[in-house]
Amino acid sequence: MAVQPSLLQSLIQRLPFPLVLLGKAPGMGSANDRFTAEFRSGEIDCADLQQLADNPGGGWQPVRLRDHDGREVVAWAKAAPMEEGVLVLIDRSGGPAWKDEFRRLQGRITVLESLSATDRLTGAWNRVQLERMVDMEISRAKRFDESVTLILLDIDHFKPVNDTHGHLIGDAVLQEFVGRIRECMRDVDSLFRWGGDEFVVLAPSVAYHGGAVLAERLRKAIATAPFAHVGPLTASLGVTEHLHGASAESWFQRTDQALYAAKAAGRNRVHVDRQGNADILVNQTETGVLRLCWQATFECGEPTIDAEHRELFDLGNAMIAAAIEQHSQPGLWRTTLDSMLIHLAQHFRHEEALLSQVGYARLAEHQRAHAGLMQRAENLKAAVERGGATLGHLINFLIKDVIVMHLLKVDKDFYPLLRGENANSAGRVSS
Repeated sequence: MAVQPSLLQSLIQRLPFPLVLLGKAPGMGSANDRFTAEFRSGEIDCADLQQLADNPGGGWQPVRLRDHDGREVVAWAKAAPMEEGVLVLIDRSGGPAWKDEFRRLQGRITVLESLSATDRLTGAWNRVQLERMVDMEISRAKRFDESVTLILLDIDHFKPVNDTHGHLIGDAVLQEFVGRIRECMRDVDSLFRWGGDEFVVLAPSVAYHGGAVLAERLRKAIATAPFAHVGPLTASLGVTEHLHGASAESWFQRTDQALYAAKAAGRNRVHVDRQGNADILVNQTETGVLRLCWQATFECGEPTIDAEHRELFDLGNAMIAAAIEQHSQPGLWRTTLDSMLIHLAQHFRHEEALLSQVGYARLAEHQRAHAGLMQRAENLKAAVERGGATLGHLINFLIKDVIVMHLLKVDKDFYPLLRGENANSAGRVSS
């Protein structure tokens, strides 16, 4: 659902300065009365305005337009991206009043677009917003060589709820369903209503392994407590990770097939399509420089811990980059050291809290290992300040001691516990 053109046009028409709403292709634009009074109508397709449409969101740019007498007029213009195209303000006065009014208009339209992108009943994002955000996440995942996962949820046997209790109760069930999903999601995840009783969770920086854990958490949140007015309900879920080069349409098709497989297997379960970018090991960058590469096999399945482990890999790569640039940027590695200490302390706290919650029997031993690593990190920092440690010492500590010896060996001891919680669900997670 998009902002109604009549509403947007009415906002544009009421303002006393030239405005143009440029469509996504030449010839698809429209202008308000003030613009058509000052400039030739064909000027909305002029090269300068089209160039602004291709790069919206920047500052004020000079544009050349022609008035009704064919004379060239140099004005200032600013473009703002909107859902239906690009809104361009033309300013011939140079005064600040129009600019302030333009900012207020942009804010009002942003609010309208936010409302138009939301499902009114449940408060989840709607299907139009999903299509937009999926394209953005696919681009981001490709640019940063990361994973992104879709989870498609469908309430099992929802039609009898409406038939037996009526649509008002059915609506209340959907609202409660969304509330339970939100409680299990991370802050960076997004929830969308796909249609009817189908919903989608978009999980950035998560491979299918972590997606399976999140989906099982969602399944349990639905199945473990009865819903108001209707009693127990269950849901089936399909999980897929995006594959680089695949279209959004093919990704959705895989996810839909995964959901169908979950339903065909008996419902109230998760089906995972076990293929994804995270399983592809890349050993070198384009320039041939060795780098640490995250693999899906390193995941414990808990999204927050996995994200923090990935960041340790990023810090390791930053250390390597600092080693390469140490002659031109000698202070770079000290900044990286500070980042590492902050992240390690935060990560160890989060991990210990999680292990305490799940009853990890070797928690005290694990805490001592964390304390030892933090003490060594502090000793290294002190040695750096005294001039007694090199960048090589830091790289050896982070890569060998923290990542190889601790993350990839010591931490692996508690992975079965986290995954076992899901495996105990009577085989509900399938592939």
